[in-house]
Amino acid sequence: MKYRFLALILAAALVLCALPCGALEVIPATDRDFDLPCEAAILIDEDSGTVLYEKNADQQRPIASITKVMTLLLTFEALEAGKISLDDIVPVSEHAYHMGGSQIWLEPGEQLTLNEMLKAICISSANDAAVAVAEFVGGSEPVFVEMMNTRAKELGMENTTFRNACGLDEEGHLSSARDVAVMSREMLLNHPEVKDYCTVWMDTLRDGTTQLVNTNKLLKSYQGITGLKTGTTGKAGVCISASATRDNLQLIAVVLGAASGKERFEAATTLLDYGFALYESAAVPIPADAPSTLPVEHGAEEMVELQYTAPARCLMPKGQGTAIVAELDLPDTVTAPVTQGTVLGTLNIKNSDGILQTCPITAAQDVAVRNFSFCFRRLVNGFLLVPEDFVQNE
Repeated sequence: MKYRFLALILAAALVLCALPCGALEVIPATDRDFDLPCEAAILIDEDSGTVLYEKNADQQRPIASITKVMTLLLTFEALEAGKISLDDIVPVSEHAYHMGGSQIWLEPGEQLTLNEMLKAICISSANDAAVAVAEFVGGSEPVFVEMMNTRAKELGMENTTFRNACGLDEEGHLSSARDVAVMSREMLLNHPEVKDYCTVWMDTLRDGTTQLVNTNKLLKSYQGITGLKTGTTGKAGVCISASATRDNLQLIAVVLGAASGKERFEAATTLLDYGFALYESAAVPIPADAPSTLPVEHGAEEMVELQYTAPARCLMPKGQGTAIVAELDLPDTVTAPVTQGTVLGTLNIKNSDGILQTCPITAAQDVAVRNFSFCFRRLVNGFLLVPEDFVQNE
């Protein structure tokens, strides 16, 4: 295993040497550099979405219970919108009761809170709980599945079609490693509270009578693991979307179609080790003198507020993070009219090789041109102001 890992590092070094100067445009490693015991896989940087490794990443495949990442995403979005709450009681229908596979043996009419259902989904991958939650959020599972497919299209998941909310094998229920990474990233970036559920190793429901044990064994064996979801069916094989964080670098490794749980976890471990060994997340040093506003000539407002789009952190090859700097390119003034969103300047993230990333600085508001009415009001207000020299001291 030690020699295999050294081979991975050598392959990665060759990939990094091929990077063009002036930009961190990562050329992903592939199965030609090192192979994994699975049908499809991908490794991405969570912050930027940069692909670091891929193998058959766009191949349409069943994804088993990793499907539940989309079920969870829609549920947490509904929570954020205030449509539902964690204390809500989730009804259990006959349809949810009859789900096979992994389950917590829900009974029709049983009362569990949404918080308890989320525990069952994230820790034990319970199919019955996933369908019950889908019915609660969408009104019925078919309506919820339509919501899943709509959200998938919004996220650009081009190879995904959902047929159910839990991931049981069903004709046409397909996704890809890349699409799984996309929805996993959306989940982790915008709803990190999911980690409060999927990092729990053991818990109980029903006053301690039902034990939950996490299906993600990396929680016990991998430093920095933060989630996310496992899955296994006859057609999908053994799968995982594994997320981990070390020293601010957040990675997502997707493994589809492994032959066993052991190979699934070994493949995910190999991908994560590869990413952490070769890359780091560097803080972008925004200049201390970066202005929040710019003067506007001939404007109805004297200043326009600025909107910076630079990322807080930047993916870098290991050991190069301290070499980056950020330089402002802004005019001294701008001329009205100014439209919100107009690019007024740039912040360039650089290292010794040149510019790594150019981030636009935009106007955060509209500023109209001064008109006669505006100038007249300013003139009148100027006459009405009493000069300080005329104010008598008491």
